[in-house]
Amino acid sequence: MSDKYENPLCKRYASVEMQRIFSDEVKFSTWRKLWIALAESQKELGLLITEQQIAQMKQFAFDINFSVAEQLEKETRHDVMAHIKAFGQQCPSAQPIIHLGATSCYVGDNTDIILHREALFRVKKLLVNTVERLARFAEKHKALACLAYTHFQAAQPTTLGKRAALWIHDLLLDIEQLDFVLQGLKLLGCRGTTGTSASFLSLFEGNHEKVAALEKKIAEKLGFEQVYPVSGQTYSRKVDYYILSVLSGIAQSAYKFSNDIRLLSHLKQVAEPFEKGQVGSSAMAYKQNPMRSERIAALSRYVTVHALNPALTASAQWLERTLDDSANRRMVIPEAFLAVDAILSLYISIVDGLSVYPKVIKQQLSQELPFMATENILMAAVKKGGDRQLLHERIRIHSLAAAKEVKENAAPNDLLKRIVADKTVGLTQKEIEEICTAENLCGRAKEQTEEFLAQVQKMLSQSQNKELLGIEVEINV
Repeated sequence: MSDKYENPLCKRYASVEMQRIFSDEVKFSTWRKLWIALAESQKELGLLITEQQIAQMKQFAFDINFSVAEQLEKETRHDVMAHIKAFGQQCPSAQPIIHLGATSCYVGDNTDIILHREALFRVKKLLVNTVERLARFAEKHKALACLAYTHFQAAQPTTLGKRAALWIHDLLLDIEQLDFVLQGLKLLGCRGTTGTSASFLSLFEGNHEKVAALEKKIAEKLGFEQVYPVSGQTYSRKVDYYILSVLSGIAQSAYKFSNDIRLLSHLKQVAEPFEKGQVGSSAMAYKQNPMRSERIAALSRYVTVHALNPALTASAQWLERTLDDSANRRMVIPEAFLAVDAILSLYISIVDGLSVYPKVIKQQLSQELPFMATENILMAAVKKGGDRQLLHERIRIHSLAAAKEVKENAAPNDLLKRIVADKTVGLTQKEIEEICTAENLCGRAKEQTEEFLAQVQKMLSQSQNKELLGIEVEINV
């Protein structure tokens, strides 16, 4: 227990892997890697920096004296200067050249891009595994006829596998957007105070080629092919907006899925995992609430609203640099990633443990099936020589009468008996039964699912996606 507020995203929801990405250990060791890359590149381009200085910096790249840095930040009110001085205390021979020519955003912004890229890879891994789990589910239930709804009113039948294909399709769109953003990520580079690289041009005595080469070398050492072609002191905050837009899109897809599961749970057609000792309600002992789906909904709203922050931040930047983005970004972006991590972990856990109740599904479909079959019955009766207009009126009358009995007296749906008994319609019991099989009314739901899953499997079999498969998730509470 603690007497201080602790972020529930870390304490209750997000994975250890995502928390590690945004930890102080990773953040500040990345700062040090950037300082080392800067010094190495400057040395390679002719500045008087020694191997001993670089070796000393590397020695303490992951051995961060946090307590010293914390005390120095209280004195300087500047996090980057505090860590420069703390690093310098550990590397006295390198102290004169640490952060040479750079400004705070050299470590701050470049680190953000590096961490955001790693976090996006983590999200993609979760997405690909969610799709793979859903594809298995869709394949298993591709022919299981169920009642489809529009406006949450009974419509035509579909199959449970086809419904799962809709969930998958949303996630595939999210993967496309994520890949697009990932491919476009670049480092800020080393641009100095206003993005003109003036300090580095001075260090290299006016040699523009060396300044350009410096950025390229640093990018390569950090695993990037390019830097953004122009910038102020920071990279464009629109990049943050694009990243949060991807996370918002994933949250929207998961929210839709969670709502569907909640509706289907109410209908008793499916049930999300409910563990042996799990309690559904402190008052109602019998309750088995769809807790995981509800949590997805709650966290998804959080992410979707968070996506507004970078939009406003990007809009409000002043000229080459202002600092009203800093406090906002250090909360909003990591929290959005942590929440999406939790959302997709919950998504996978639901799919892995989702119970399906075919008998309930069949019963509810059978109750509505006679109404849905009336158009097919009408066509069959016309083919046998009936008058379309007369038949339509007779079927309409029978449909209204049967619906009234169902609603007012909770009676079984006897529409088909009424139609068989009507000599005007002219169809036998056997003919009616053949028309009214669910399989005849599901259209191409099964075939569409099969065709779509073939595309999904092709995507999953690509090497860059295949190597991401096999993730296991853990739900903390």
